[in-house]
Amino acid sequence: MSDLEEFNQSLIADIRGDADALGLYTQEAFFERVGEILTEAGELDQADYAHFEGLGKRRVALEVTGSGGDPRDADGVLSLILCDFDGSPEVRTTSGAQLKAQFKKMVEFLRHARTEDFVVELEETSHGAQLADLIQTRWKIIEKIKLIFVTNSDNRARVDAMPAGEMGEKPVTYNVWDLKRLKAYVEQGQARADMTVRFAEDFGGGVPVLKASGADTAFESYIAVIPGSQLAEIYDRWGARLLESNVRSFLQAKGNVNKGIRKTIMEEPHMFLAYNNGLAATAESVEIEHTTGGIVITSAENLQIVNGGQTTASIHANRKKAGEGLKDIFVQMKLNVVPSLMADSVVPRISEFANSQNKVAAADFFANHPFHIRIEELSRKILAPAGNAGYRETKWFYERARGQFADERSRKTEAERKKWDAEFPKPQFFTKTDLAKYENSWAGCPDIVSKGAQKNFAEFAKTIEKIWGRSGAKINEAWYRHLVSKAIIFRRLEKLVSAAEWYEGGYRANIVTYAIAKVAHDAAGVDKVVDLSRIWRAQAVPDSLEHALLVAAAEAQDIITHPPDGVRNMSEWAKKQACWKTFSERKLDYGDAFSDVLAEPEEARSEEADIIEDENLTKSVEAQTKVFELGASFWEEVKDWGRAKRLLSPSEYGVLDVCSKIPARMPTERQTSSALEILTRMEGEGFEGKGAVVE
Repeated sequence: MSDLEEFNQSLIADIRGDADALGLYTQEAFFERVGEILTEAGELDQADYAHFEGLGKRRVALEVTGSGGDPRDADGVLSLILCDFDGSPEVRTTSGAQLKAQFKKMVEFLRHARTEDFVVELEETSHGAQLADLIQTRWKIIEKIKLIFVTNSDNRARVDAMPAGEMGEKPVTYNVWDLKRLKAYVEQGQARADMTVRFAEDFGGGVPVLKASGADTAFESYIAVIPGSQLAEIYDRWGARLLESNVRSFLQAKGNVNKGIRKTIMEEPHMFLAYNNGLAATAESVEIEHTTGGIVITSAENLQIVNGGQTTASIHANRKKAGEGLKDIFVQMKLNVVPSLMADSVVPRISEFANSQNKVAAADFFANHPFHIRIEELSRKILAPAGNAGYRETKWFYERARGQFADERSRKTEAERKKWDAEFPKPQFFTKTDLAKYENSWAGCPDIVSKGAQKNFAEFAKTIEKIWGRSGAKINEAWYRHLVSKAIIFRRLEKLVSAAEWYEGGYRANIVTYAIAKVAHDAAGVDKVVDLSRIWRAQAVPDSLEHALLVAAAEAQDIITHPPDGVRNMSEWAKKQACWKTFSERKLDYGDAFSDVLAEPEEARSEEADIIEDENLTKSVEAQTKVFELGASFWEEVKDWGRAKRLLSPSEYGVLDVCSKIPARMPTERQTSSALEILTRMEGEGFEGKGAVVE
């Protein structure tokens, strides 16, 4: 069996499992899964399910599975998605002719959706009517149409961000995510395996550069000045995928710097190069051409703008208003060529340092921020109780970087995989965007969660420094246990809503986040908190809390599906702060049993303190054990090395002196902790001693 066949069968099993657990059609379950991938990859800001299939005039086939949300929130881009999922274990192939037929269905839906006759025939609250209404009301502001076909077949036609003519004078592009591309992203985080920016062929000409690296350096570096019009064209085709590693794409900032950039574009385009700091970019490889005028880059593989996202997006957004002034805009670009094998470790560091002058550090939003590393560490070591239905303790797997789960599992033998699967069950896997969804729901921000995974993560990212504090002391075992409890509640409610008699279909994601936010809000209203420690111990949601959540969920559906006069699109209504305000003020009756799942804040804090005390005791024992196992001769070596380098204070020398006399003298708990801190510092200075482990 090939790797692609194995991935396909695994994907089918996951989709069917999701469909059964959540009461969905397999097509909808497939859309939800790939929607997460498309938004995380930067293809879309969000993915809204809106399935329609039917016949139009002259019995032409129309079909669409969903959209990328409101074009008003996506720089005027209308994205339509069509999913093709088949449960057969053999990997299907899709030819160019078949691909053309699939895109034609979306084109015809779009063409019909713009006519009033078509909309009148649809049921007003249906997905098709809602999407058609969105298209009609936003048509004037739509600047580009992106058609995305997602399939678990092997596509044999090369189509990715390819221009495909116009509709109503608006450019149309085709994009395909097939099985190979889904596999590359899920397993390795490769969103853009086929993304080649051909400057010379597609964008008006190669980019003249100066080489800024020597022959013996690890990476090639170039300095370039790129025309603003060319940069805008490239961004127009690839969009946010160019900014995938850029903190600005997560922040989606609308700060003063954008106003300054826009002012320069409009009023002093000839001064743009002088005023602007330029771009920092990376590529996995480049093709160069030696001309009489110097070196020219003709194409770049997997180009990423790691600093300068606001500059790029602002030039693109104002290119029409700039008019003839656009030809006077030039942007400095520093381009580093980083091979794909080193991209995961090097590119985030380039971005971090390139953005270091900003008030919000770039690293805050990457997988290597200490917050994410701490959550990962906790997830690998903390055993979750077996619970009422379990037979053994397990762990929850936090994937801080795309592909970690699949990569770690793939490196094991078949026997080791069975052990791995028992230790880290697939349903107990969650990502950064999942974490942000859970936390913002409980923080009373369901309107933000409803804006989609990436926008919600962007908002959550802004709070990371506050949560982390100076040392990250708040992110401890107690915090992690509560996080897992929130995940258990969220996922359980998804299943409960899908199975509820009152559930009308659609908007489940909105209903779930609103219901959780409401229950947490109402508990706080009586000066109580939901007893998350109880959920952790049972690894399940108590019946009384399930009842309360369903009461809130039923009301959430009513609020979301009955927007005020003048608001026609329900999913857009759920993204409004006014929607949450209306719901938060509604009085609900959860029944007397609701009080059973609530706790006094002081009681919850007391339990947290006990957990932290146990955690500190464990750390202390681990520290003492490590100091003892390293051995007296090792600590003698550290002491002598530190003294010779003049790196030790008198008190530090005294601590190491005690450790060097083990077991005649035994260091205290405080001294062992101090000794390990000194050792870490000495290793940072170059110490490379080896301890003799005591048997």
